[in-house]
Amino acid sequence: MPVKINWPVVGSTVLPNVGGVAAAVITRNALTPWYRELKKPRWTPSNCAFGVTWGALYSCIGYASYLVYRDGGGFDGAAKIPLIVYGSNILLNWAWTPCFFGLKRTELALYEIQLVNATALATGYLFFKISPLAGYLIVPYSLWLGLATVLNYVIWRDNRKDSARIKEIKEI
Repeated sequence: MPVKINWPVVGSTVLPNVGGVAAAVITRNALTPWYRELKKPRWTPSNCAFGVTWGALYSCIGYASYLVYRDGGGFDGAAKIPLIVYGSNILLNWAWTPCFFGLKRTELALYEIQLVNATALATGYLFFKISPLAGYLIVPYSLWLGLATVLNYVIWRDNRKDSARIKEIKEI
């Protein structure tokens, strides 16, 4: 007997990872020499940890969006606004990588990640109202964003006085 695939679940879970794959390409090109040469705190996660963690988190929030879509009546029901906020969050999340790694603008990325945090928290709250499980699935994402925000801040803070050196690295 063939297995019935729930395509809405698959699509919702895979979609956030699309931007993650694009971000990986941008990030890979910026890791050497620019990112490698930045002053970073000792507690910076390994490059490998970022990819694995983001993949898992994108899958979780994607599945959460499916739950809200299913339980909230889709775009014609109570799920409409939460899904719009979620979509905004995903787009903002995808925009962070080009700001930080593509443009090598750590300060701009720091401002941009505040929008990611705000929309992630709003998404979690709105998702919870429709599906508590969906709201809970946003929690690990929000916590990881907190770590990413602090890391972004520390990198900006510790490298801003070396802007001439960083500019030289940008051009390599």
